[in-house]
Amino acid sequence: MTFPFPRLYAIIDPAQTGGLAPVQVTEILLQAGVRLIQYRDKRGSSRRLFEGSVQIADRVREAGGIFLVNDRADVASLAGADGVHVGQDDLPVELARRAWGIGRPQGEPAPASRHSGLVGCSTHTLAQVRDADNTSADYIAFGPIFATESKEKHDPVVGLKALGEARRNTRKPLVAIGGITLDSTVDVIQAGADSVAVIGDLLKAPEMGARAREFLDALRSC
Repeated sequence: MTFPFPRLYAIIDPAQTGGLAPVQVTEILLQAGVRLIQYRDKRGSSRRLFEGSVQIADRVREAGGIFLVNDRADVASLAGADGVHVGQDDLPVELARRAWGIGRPQGEPAPASRHSGLVGCSTHTLAQVRDADNTSADYIAFGPIFATESKEKHDPVVGLKALGEARRNTRKPLVAIGGITLDSTVDVIQAGADSVAVIGDLLKAPEMGARAREFLDALRSC
């Protein structure tokens, strides 16, 4: 990773946007100053994921940010995203990296991006962190740090102490995820995270843009 990793990692999930289209949420977050966005759509079709990703990629590229697609390296590449985030049940990191560009017409370049081809990896145990550290992953996500409602089924809560141990097990950028709120975000950074991934406390806030700015202000104070 040759660039500063943004401290706020916003995840857009259509199931939690209160009826707003993902591209509308993207515009609100970008206007607030967010520069790292992932699009996750566990319930939608591949077509819906692709079409939403294309719209988001265009907006994030114009803002000079970083856009990642959850799970699908093929969709990420075809949509012009900057990269893909994979979980423990998805393609391994190296295969996801190899899949980047598959399906793109021969000779057609990817949309211009300073960060094209990023691969992030989710982990839930220290053993998984160590395994991910030995891959070419550009960053590692670790969690859930706290209880979360963003997934119907989630791994056991790991807590701040385990986050500190995860920090000691990798030199890669470490993203904390799972139940993180504005009130806990400073504690999470102080425990060892480089960035906090937030879903519910952003998407469900009465004023999403204002909440994003509050997160950014808190993270700048760390």
